[in-house]
Amino acid sequence: MKRYRNGEIWDFEHEVAVATNRPVILGLDGGTTSTVCICMPVLPFSEPLPDPLPVLARALAGCSNHNSVGETAARETLEQVMADALSKSGSNRSAVRAVCLAVSGVNHPTDQQRILSWLRDIFPNQVKLYVRNDAVAALACGTMGKLHGCVLIAGTGTIAYGFTEDGKEARAAGAGPVLGDWGSGYGIAAQALTAVIRAHDGRGPHTMLTSTILQTLGLSSADEVIGWTYADPSWARIAALVPVVVSCAEAGDEVANKILKEAVQELALSVKAVVQRLGLCGADGKNYFPLVMVGGVLEANQRWDIGKEVMNFISKDYPGALPIRPKVEPAVGAALLALNEFMKAYGR
Repeated sequence: MKRYRNGEIWDFEHEVAVATNRPVILGLDGGTTSTVCICMPVLPFSEPLPDPLPVLARALAGCSNHNSVGETAARETLEQVMADALSKSGSNRSAVRAVCLAVSGVNHPTDQQRILSWLRDIFPNQVKLYVRNDAVAALACGTMGKLHGCVLIAGTGTIAYGFTEDGKEARAAGAGPVLGDWGSGYGIAAQALTAVIRAHDGRGPHTMLTSTILQTLGLSSADEVIGWTYADPSWARIAALVPVVVSCAEAGDEVANKILKEAVQELALSVKAVVQRLGLCGADGKNYFPLVMVGGVLEANQRWDIGKEVMNFISKDYPGALPIRPKVEPAVGAALLALNEFMKAYGR
């Protein structure tokens, strides 16, 4: 099978001989918008972890969600980004001791097994391989490798995922836009585009979204929105309109405000579903648990702060929820999970 790096075939059997023999681990965070691979040295087993963590290299590539771009393109992206990270760190695959691949679209054990099978074609048998949904790495980046609590991701897509300390897990949402990722960047923007069409044909109220979206997209009439949408209905392209919706809501547009308020409710509902199923809040609903908040939709960079509103909604029922804004990116969380797997394998 051909493997690619920077658009060219990556010949694993003739990698550069200048790489060091320093043992390394790879952590990958693969999403609908981009894929990041972190290369870190194998750290000595100690508490606490060094701060900052020693990152040898970081590589960036495009979408690796097989539901969005197809399995072949997703695999090529993942192989390319791993090759780039190893090359930048002066390492090669013989130095790799463990890999954690955390990718959106991994929703079933069959997804995990399929990815594990082709990873095994790349790396020697002694390399520890760990494949999970990208939400698991997002949780780990907030808890520095400990799988306990709940994570809410709201970027292009959305998902809530949680773990108990004894390893039980649960998820809510994350089924993609067709099955209703309401509260995601795609969901917010798609509702805004729908509102423009409804206002144009008389089924919905007038909204500032019409003029603002037309200006943003360089279109002259609402009729052209339909053509723009279906010319390339990729999830990230649609989700990029979220800042327009937020700006209209901040300017007082009722339709935009309604879209954001409904998004807040949906995101909070996803978290509540996970917390209830796992009992993270305890019998009285007041137990402490970490709630990791990740994704561009939740970033506090606007007066209309979606993340803050979601947290306010959740705190009413679960006062023990402790919001965590990670200091490191999810790919680092994936690397820490890979490190954990390596340590377990060798009884450290």
